Amino acid sequence: MGPLLTVQNLSLSFGKPVLQSVSFEVAPGGLLLILGPSGSGKSTLLRCLNRLQAPDSGAVLLNDRDTREIDVRHLRRRVGMVFQVPALLPGTVEHNMIQGPALAGKTAPRQDIEHLLTGVGLARDMLTRNAATLSIGEQQRVAFAQALANQPDVLLLDEPTSALDPTAVLTLEKLILKVNREMNRAVVMVTHNIEQALRFNTETLVLLDGRIIAKGPVQDLINNRTDATLRSFFEGRLNHEGNGDGI
Repeated sequence: MGPLLTVQNLSLSFGKPVLQSVSFEVAPGGLLLILGPSGSGKSTLLRCLNRLQAPDSGAVLLNDRDTREIDVRHLRRRVGMVFQVPALLPGTVEHNMIQGPALAGKTAPRQDIEHLLTGVGLARDMLTRNAATLSIGEQQRVAFAQALANQPDVLLLDEPTSALDPTAVLTLEKLILKVNREMNRAVVMVTHNIEQALRFNTETLVLLDGRIIAKGPVQDLINNRTDATLRSFFEGRLNHEGNGDGI
């Protein structure tokens, strides 16, 4: 079986290079972490994957089809995204949950919405709650359910736990693994948290100044003692310009 998502030589500049010839693949049902310091291009790369940002050159393929050839609304249903800060609509949780399918001309049965909600660890009666009254952790779980309502092939996560307390972080990490393993959704997740990457213990890209400087199982990358730049990053001595003088 071929890759679900293929990234080919993506490059982008905003006055100076932000992404430089980035290439990688994501298998169906795969879990990939993008790790790197602040300012390394992680979030920009993620936004290129569902055309929230257009690269200057290179291509992103979904099932071998160039995403530029796919209607952008259809693409964003197939390649869903959960942001660092939940971006929920005004109104009830149910209102938020049904909007994605409605835009595709579909009606989401209430039982399906309830199933998604309980799947992310929220009670069915949460559907009638005003989304604005939820805690940040609850809002983030609703954002997951909202994205899953579109039945995406890939879920993009932009540091989804960075605004949460430690207990909520662990809860959301379990949810991410459930989405990946039990719901069989491919996940591409951005993080700058090395401890979090270790907890996921999966294939990881390390991005620095818009370049992939290493890829592989995260523990193998940490154990690499021959690459001075990589070692400086994992020891917390590397800023986003590649200098080993701390961040």
